[in-house]
Amino acid sequence: MWIDLMAGAGLSLAPVGVAPEPTILVFDSGLGGLTVLDAVRRARPDARYVYAADDAAFPYGRLSEADLVARVLDVMGQLIAAHRPDLVVIACNTASTLVLPALRQRFTTPFVGVVPPIKPAAATTRSGLITLLATPGTVARSYTRDLIATYASACAVTLVGSRNLAAFAEAEMAGTPVDDATLLAEIAPCFVSAEDGRRTDVVCLACTHYPLLLPRLRALAPWPVTWIDPAPAIARRVVQLLGQGSRAETHGVLAAFTAGTSLTAPLRDSLTLRGVNEVTVESIPLRMQ
Repeated sequence: MWIDLMAGAGLSLAPVGVAPEPTILVFDSGLGGLTVLDAVRRARPDARYVYAADDAAFPYGRLSEADLVARVLDVMGQLIAAHRPDLVVIACNTASTLVLPALRQRFTTPFVGVVPPIKPAAATTRSGLITLLATPGTVARSYTRDLIATYASACAVTLVGSRNLAAFAEAEMAGTPVDDATLLAEIAPCFVSAEDGRRTDVVCLACTHYPLLLPRLRALAPWPVTWIDPAPAIARRVVQLLGQGSRAETHGVLAAFTAGTSLTAPLRDSLTLRGVNEVTVESIPLRMQ
């Protein structure tokens, strides 16, 4: 599956022992994890939710691997101490592929992560032409290449490392969307036509920010493709670990930002529409090693 099932995870498929209304913390570098939050809330509407955005360090792609690991461990330690979650969702490909082993070694809290959705893409494609749309860091990592070799060796996989799409998604949420031409130019390399007439028919969204733009991506695509969003699979994994729970929605969402500099009125409105009823800034400045 697309969710993190890496060796050494040590996570059983049996539900963990938690409170009837567990606290679930969804963590990302910015706003991309809101798409994951939506899916998890639909699966466990009875839970208490904290959405943590490490906007002081956004985007994570600008950090070295050592700095990123140190940063996430530091921020997570403070978040776990403050909110005592029963489970943490790392709704960020970059953090998942680099930091999950260190998080699991340091904390006893269960973690669910996300990795590039190569396996379901290979099972979905009919043309054999797949595109992985991700950040440059995710595209460059050997972990991504290993996934392709394991699950999509019979496919032609185009790797597109977008430098701007996550920021475009943040701008969309903040009420300052980029124009169609700019967005189309960013995704144009995803669409490949082979000499035999085959075309890309699956695009993997390997950054949780990207589904925030999905309605516009569908509208601007030069031909219809299947866009694979990892959020539903992450929600299923959460239910595997915590159990089904009640279907009644009893709590809103607390959103915690580590800087809060982007908390404009339009962004606050967007957060409210997604069920966030309280916003706080838990200042954790970025300190580079």
